[in-house]
Amino acid sequence: MILVYTTFPDWESAEKIIKELLERKLVACANLREHKAFYWWEGKIEEDKEVGAILKTKVELWSELKEALKELHPYSVPAIIRIDVDHVNKEYLDWLLEVTK
Repeated sequence: MILVYTTFPDWESAEKIIKELLERKLVACANLREHKAFYWWEGKIEEDKEVGAILKTKVELWSELKEALKELHPYSVPAIIRIDVDHVNKEYLDWLLEVTK
């Protein structure tokens, strides 16, 4: 199992893309949360609201999920960050493996 972290500019794009990833069975689940972001962009510090997403999937889908996010994402330089999961309860892992392709 892996977690993939990314951010979106707004709820509309986040929900649309998450639903597409679920339809493609590239993720089992996603958690969304609005937060304030501070970052460098084009030589200056920006601050904005973003929607952070934690996507839950299996390691075998990493490459396909990464490519789908690049294809669908509204940002020209999206954060697509893989976090390997060392430990997870068996019941949750079984469910995740069942609902992804």
